[in-house]
Amino acid sequence: MTYPWHLYLMGAIYIFAGIMHFIKPKVYLRIMPRYLPFHKPLVLLSGVAEIILGIGLFFKETKNLSIYGIIAMLAVFLLVHFYMLSSEKASAGFPKWLLLLRLPIQFALMYWAFMYLKV
Repeated sequence: MTYPWHLYLMGAIYIFAGIMHFIKPKVYLRIMPRYLPFHKPLVLLSGVAEIILGIGLFFKETKNLSIYGIIAMLAVFLLVHFYMLSSEKASAGFPKWLLLLRLPIQFALMYWAFMYLKV
């Protein structure tokens, strides 16, 4: 089955983002909420999840499961976004306006994934 090009783009974005967890783990470690244990394994696990879910978008048998997984993953990642808003240190040097902008973007990404359940 052929899907719209933007579904493949979404898959590629998640695969790339997941790979970046292994190439630049320090970037992700800087923004991990302090109340979560096992920072490095969680960064690597989230990278693996992004890669698997991104690949899953390319196949009819796994597309919908991957979409639900992406939506759930993005919901969990909201913890990081809210944590980064909690203090100057937690912001990792990002400006507050950018951190606030990430919240609606996160929901837009969830909606973008949700749209493909009907395809």
